[in-house]
Amino acid sequence: MNMKTTKSLLLMAMLLFLGISHSNAQGSQKFAFVDSDYILQNIPEYGDAQEQINQLSTKWEKEIKALRTKLEELKRDYQTESVLLTDDQKRKKEEQISTKEQEIVNLQMQYFGPEGQLFTKRIELIQPIQEKIYNAINQLALLKNYAFVFDKASGTTVLFCNEKNDISDDVLDEIGNVMQTVRKEDRKRSTNAGGQRPASNPGGQKK
Repeated sequence: MNMKTTKSLLLMAMLLFLGISHSNAQGSQKFAFVDSDYILQNIPEYGDAQEQINQLSTKWEKEIKALRTKLEELKRDYQTESVLLTDDQKRKKEEQISTKEQEIVNLQMQYFGPEGQLFTKRIELIQPIQEKIYNAINQLALLKNYAFVFDKASGTTVLFCNEKNDISDDVLDEIGNVMQTVRKEDRKRSTNAGGQRPASNPGGQKK
């Protein structure tokens, strides 16, 4: 499961729980939606976390690639020399190859497995940001009496969204009380050319 899918599933679960918790069956229900991709893109801490995760992933992939190169060398040497080796020497070469193969498998699981270091690092860096987003949405839902808040970036099919019901900027303004967000006038819905981030405001954009 990739990063975007994991993020979307976690955030969607929180948003659905929020909607159910604040629904009011006796009165008229108010609805709103957010774009979690847009929100995350305008939180510099999230960009920093993603960059750190990507750097770790690249580093570990290179380490595994180097081991695979070594494994291929062992196999080539064995094939070249096998006609000249005794049975005992062949057995030792085969054990070396098997050990190297298992080392690669173990390292892949250690780094990229379901509970590996990359998964743990993602939880460590991304979950606190998701919790702040949830708390901000929770505060807005309580304040403005929203029965449901949907995430249009979650993969759920949305046929129509009235932009007046988009509270993504309100969420970013609320998050600005506890962490850095991009200034409202500089927020972008797509990555800037050259990968540069918009200017940020340490205190967040206040409403």
